[in-house]
Amino acid sequence: MKLIMLGSGTSTGVPRVGNDWGACDPSEPRNRRTRVSIVVESDEGSRLLVDTSPDLRSQLLDNEIDRLDAVFWTHDHADHCHGIDDLRALRYGRSGPLPGFAAEETVRRLRQRFGYVFAGQFGYPTIVNLDSLDRLRMFAGIRIDTCQMAHGPAQSTGFRFDQNGKSIGYATDFSEISDSMIGLFRDIGILVVDCLRREPHPTHAHLAMALELANLCGARQTVLTHLDKSMDYGALSAEVPANVLVGYDGLRLLA
Repeated sequence: MKLIMLGSGTSTGVPRVGNDWGACDPSEPRNRRTRVSIVVESDEGSRLLVDTSPDLRSQLLDNEIDRLDAVFWTHDHADHCHGIDDLRALRYGRSGPLPGFAAEETVRRLRQRFGYVFAGQFGYPTIVNLDSLDRLRMFAGIRIDTCQMAHGPAQSTGFRFDQNGKSIGYATDFSEISDSMIGLFRDIGILVVDCLRREPHPTHAHLAMALELANLCGARQTVLTHLDKSMDYGALSAEVPANVLVGYDGLRLLA
C-alpha cells in the first residue's frame, strides 16, 4: 500500500490568511500546508480518499490524481469536508456515484448540509452514495477497521487500512488517547497522527500526546499532521525521534 499526504495543515492552513507564517520559515516549501487529507492506494492501484478538505481541487491537481474509488470522512468539521463539491469532477465518466463512508452521526450531518451530493438535484446526478462504516469491513481488497476518538466535545473516526501484511493508520483530530485507539493501531506500519502544536490543546493532540500514542501502539513509522504555524518543518524534524517524520503536502510513503 501507498500513503499519499494531500494536506498536512491545521484548519487555517500555513500560512494563515494575511501571509502569517508564525514560526515557520517561508523559504522551506514543506512549511506551506493545505488542510489535512490523505489517499491510501492499494497494491492494485485502488485509491481511497480520507476527508474532502477545502483545498481538495488543488491537492488532486498537485498530486496528479484524476480517479478515486471511494471516499471516507473522519468527521464533519469544515476543514475536513467543505471541499466535497470538488468530488463532482471525479464523478464524470463513472457509471454510478462514488462510494462514501462515515460514522452514523457524520453521515447524518453530511446529508443535512450537502443533500445534493448524496441525492442529486435539478437533473444533476448523485455524486456520492453515502453509507455507514458500521456495515463495512473490506473495500478494494483492503481491510478497514475504525474507532471513535474524542475530539473535545465532538468525535472523530480513526482508521486502519490493512492489506497483505502492510498497514496504514490515520488518527487526526483527537484530544485524548483511549484503549480502543491503542488496540486499533497496535503494531501499525505507518501511523499518521494529529500534532497541532507543542503545547496542550483542548480539542487536538499536541506533540507529546502524538508521540505517546505512537509509542503505546508500537508504530514502526509515525507521520505528524494537522500542524499549525508554530511547527516549523526544520526545527520539528530535528526534535523528533528517527522513526518520526514531520508530514508535508505531497509526501508519499510505501507501507
